[in-house]
Amino acid sequence: MLAALLSCATAPKELPAVQKPARIAVVLGAGASKGFAHIGVLKILELNKIPIHMVVGTSVGSFVGSLYAYGYSPYELQTIAFALQKDDVADYILPDNGFIKGDKLENFVNKKVKYTPIDKFKVPFYAVTTNVQTGEEMAFGRGNTGKAVRASCSIPGIFQPPIISNNMYVDGGVVSPLAIDVARRYGADIVIAVDISSSLPSSAPSGTIETIMQAIDIMYSKIAAVQIKNADVVIRPKVGYIGSSDFSKRHEAIMEGEKAANE
Repeated sequence: MLAALLSCATAPKELPAVQKPARIAVVLGAGASKGFAHIGVLKILELNKIPIHMVVGTSVGSFVGSLYAYGYSPYELQTIAFALQKDDVADYILPDNGFIKGDKLENFVNKKVKYTPIDKFKVPFYAVTTNVQTGEEMAFGRGNTGKAVRASCSIPGIFQPPIISNNMYVDGGVVSPLAIDVARRYGADIVIAVDISSSLPSSAPSGTIETIMQAIDIMYSKIAAVQIKNADVVIRPKVGYIGSSDFSKRHEAIMEGEKAANE
């Protein structure tokens, strides 16, 4: 900004360039059931009339983000969240590279967006995944919405990794739980990052799933701490006390999102 002002001062005969409005992206981070907090954040951003020109989501961030980018209001998302049951999105199978198949999650999302492909959404949206074969981040910004969200949410060891165009994908949080770089790559000038991995529970996990999830949350937290340095605005809902597979605290998570966005 200073350089631009100095440039204008030294060249008074030149007409000032017409500045385009800044493109604002919201990046919704990974964090399983803690991700209900994203809805609370979106409620406050909308209440304050903050324009959102792009949404990037990883894991649960892609689930919430896809529905928002499609056109659901934050209040409609809250209604969907309160009605959501685990059985709506989890189809348990005998362990085979995961013990949740993922078809239910894919179908749930596709039904909610009326089978609209990502590239036809009202707001540009990117679902962040990890290509298991290359170890690279992959952001889906077009095509089958449910399949992209399924890939982004496929927590290793929990969900069967889906195959898309002969490539196997897992949770984007493995390499990019807070994909600020994706927002920048696709033209965001200002990035609002919602980090739900920064606070971790102090108690020991109980059971296999919770142990896996807490270990993954630790990984998310460490990677996100590096990624978040490139954000312009950081919102950190205090949801560390909510278990990764705990659907019973949806209301509390949404409230924490609202509180954090208001701070």
